Amino acid sequence: MKQILYIHGMGGGRDSRIPKILAGALAGKAEITIRTYSFDPDEGAAEIASWVEETHPDLIIGESLGAIQAMRVRGIPHLYVSPSLGAPARIGFLAALSLFPGMRALFNHIWSPREGDRQVLDFRFSILRKYPSHGRKALENSKYDVSYAFFGTHDHYRRNGVVSVRKWIRYFGPDSYTLYNGTHFMEEEYIHSLLIPKILSLICLHD
Repeated sequence: MKQILYIHGMGGGRDSRIPKILAGALAGKAEITIRTYSFDPDEGAAEIASWVEETHPDLIIGESLGAIQAMRVRGIPHLYVSPSLGAPARIGFLAALSLFPGMRALFNHIWSPREGDRQVLDFRFSILRKYPSHGRKALENSKYDVSYAFFGTHDHYRRNGVVSVRKWIRYFGPDSYTLYNGTHFMEEEYIHSLLIPKILSLICLHD
């Protein structure tokens, strides 16, 4: 059976929606591994590297901010859902703001994750300041592996540059993505009509 490692987005975790749908739809064809990793980008990268060694995935899928972590893994085909290539720079900007009284608590309130096995968000300066370097390390790997992305036409994060199709094209080329008529949080109809067929085409190509 094929192995897929799914890297959730900011504040996601083991109970994230898309990998649950994939696990049901791909039962008998592929096993989906998703685990909650640290918001500290260096700690998260080390955790994910250990899971790659453990599971030997045939495909890695990165969602939203998780795309940056996925991109740091070489030697495996990649798929991305709403990759947030502009997020590391934005989070780095928050680092300086987090030093002002009350700002860290405000960030924790704004981006508090839902209940469940979810990534704990910690907006300490020492963590936030790592994100720009984290993003650069990820993009350095853009030329090494098969990569394909899906972007929603109504993704509200495109307005502030957190998600940028133009930046994606600059690093991965004009034939490496699909636009769907949806939001940042890929709707179930597009998971079935777009994401799953692409997954199957990639894992079958690597039989």
